[in-house]
Amino acid sequence: MTPSDILTRTPPGADQRVHYGAHPQNFVDCRFPKGTGPFPVLLVVHGGFWSSAYDLTHMGHLCARLTSNGAITCNLEYRRIGDPGGAWPGTFQDVATATDYVFDRMSSDPRFDLGRTVALGFSAGGHLALWLSSRHKVGEDSPLLSRPKGFFRGVVSLAGLTDLRAAWNLRVGDGVVRRLMGGTPEEVPERYDAGSPIELLPTGVKQVLIHGANDEIVPVSQSEGFVERARKVGDEPLLFKLEETGHFELVDPESSAWATVSQATLRLLG
Repeated sequence: MTPSDILTRTPPGADQRVHYGAHPQNFVDCRFPKGTGPFPVLLVVHGGFWSSAYDLTHMGHLCARLTSNGAITCNLEYRRIGDPGGAWPGTFQDVATATDYVFDRMSSDPRFDLGRTVALGFSAGGHLALWLSSRHKVGEDSPLLSRPKGFFRGVVSLAGLTDLRAAWNLRVGDGVVRRLMGGTPEEVPERYDAGSPIELLPTGVKQVLIHGANDEIVPVSQSEGFVERARKVGDEPLLFKLEETGHFELVDPESSAWATVSQATLRLLG
């Protein structure tokens, strides 16, 4: 499989689009299993190095497949680098607001079993999914501080960026972390403290990290380092390092990596 496969194939359409804010990027595409439910809920955050050049479309394949396996999927769109108000702090605030919208506004829909809600993110979305599961740890002096309206049963990071300081030092994505955060770790250390998942450990949330050993876009050390730190401070994450696997295979239901991704996700959803 080549990267263009998953980025250019048209996924099945969503069943419903809901808007959680005033900006054009403030929407969630929902897909529903057949039946009345209640169904577990998967909040999905797409990747693309937080850039406006990449939207949520490529996650539609994953969403459609997991919906066929009995989960409501909520594919989140959000402002990104290049969008008005994107990057710090708008990107973080958007995914938090979208999540709160699902927990709050969807609570009256009997199809949603919000007690079985899991966050899943890919690449930069893996960063945001892990951050969503840990934002209750953000300090009171940060613009990212908010009171979550619900909590996750678990979180799945697919080739996620877990440590923004390390990602900047490695110049992952040609140094895109600086554009997201509005500065380097030396220039705005408090932003990295509030926005980098590894800095917010422990979270007490079940964490599953899946990473291709041959990933040339996000190094597998991002997941390995997070798991090592998390275990030292009391969390119990699981790491699946897939041999002969790159980056985009993790979100392609037709790839050899899919069995690991789907089984781990469905197990968390219960």
